Amino acid sequence: MVHLWVRGEQRPNEERVGLTPQGAAALIAQGFRITIEDSPHRCLPLQPYLDAGCTAAPFASWPQAPGDAIIFGLKELPDDGTPLSHRHILFGHAYKGQPDGPRLLARFRAGGGVLYDLESLVDEAGRRVAAFGYWAGFAGAGVSVKAWLAQQAGGLCPPVRRWADKAAMIADLAAAMPAEKPSALVIGALGRVGTGAADLCAALGIAVTRWDIAETAHGGPFPAVLEHDLFFNCILARPGCPVFVPADTPTRPRRLRVIGDIACDPGSAYNPVPVYDHVTDWAEPVVRVHDAPPLDVMAIDNLPSLLPIESSEDFAAQLLPHLKTLAQIDQGVWGRARAVFERHAG
Repeated sequence: MVHLWVRGEQRPNEERVGLTPQGAAALIAQGFRITIEDSPHRCLPLQPYLDAGCTAAPFASWPQAPGDAIIFGLKELPDDGTPLSHRHILFGHAYKGQPDGPRLLARFRAGGGVLYDLESLVDEAGRRVAAFGYWAGFAGAGVSVKAWLAQQAGGLCPPVRRWADKAAMIADLAAAMPAEKPSALVIGALGRVGTGAADLCAALGIAVTRWDIAETAHGGPFPAVLEHDLFFNCILARPGCPVFVPADTPTRPRRLRVIGDIACDPGSAYNPVPVYDHVTDWAEPVVRVHDAPPLDVMAIDNLPSLLPIESSEDFAAQLLPHLKTLAQIDQGVWGRARAVFERHAG
């Protein structure tokens, strides 16, 4: 019997969950045992999970879970250096040269555990089977527009907090939008992230230039980026990724005022937006990299949490068919994810 342990997220401002009560009920009907940690901030309440047949556990008690339990969460674990002995499903951010990656993999090696990275869950053609990309794009564009609006008032983007839903986000931004709206360029416009960013812009009446592989295959330079008010990078950093915003961009003549680095991988050696060096957060949504004229970079790395209910329900629906196959964890998407872990863990 598969024992799936759904942990409460320990990262600040993280309310998402990868399994809904309805999904839990479907797994239990299939013979799963599901433990769900209580959480002070999960966007979905505990009681419906209990009604579905889950067993409750205290918040952050997963290190004491039985050895055969599969620990399922979304964002990173506390970086406390303890060995990891369980099988974990999460976004590890450990395979693309990120600075925290070696420490995480060393913890798995020390404890004998296994990382099934959610980014590595791919089908036979290499396509990811579940992603928050659309909501990252939608929310990231929303925060970037908020930063542009703050610039128009002579200020810096104020702190952000979760919106009730996407309609509330649109209404909030539309209420402050001037008659002369900004222009936007989206790179990666045909993907999930780019589609979300473009949809947010369209909902606000912002003109969008949509680029994808055909427009970027020549490798650059890309002067059109500087000719738009807003630029959204929706391309994952990987070997061969071109530089879209060169390091000297802040001092160049430009119309560009806000970069929404939705892919958000400043620690990667392949970062296509090398004008900043750290992620931003809800308290300080942008980093100003130049003052006159202003240039702000939005690089929040948990954007879907700004719309936690919609993004959780969407992601959970994508992932559920694959959770149902955990009894065959050495096969299919899980087997491929483990192979990736083994290559990197060494």
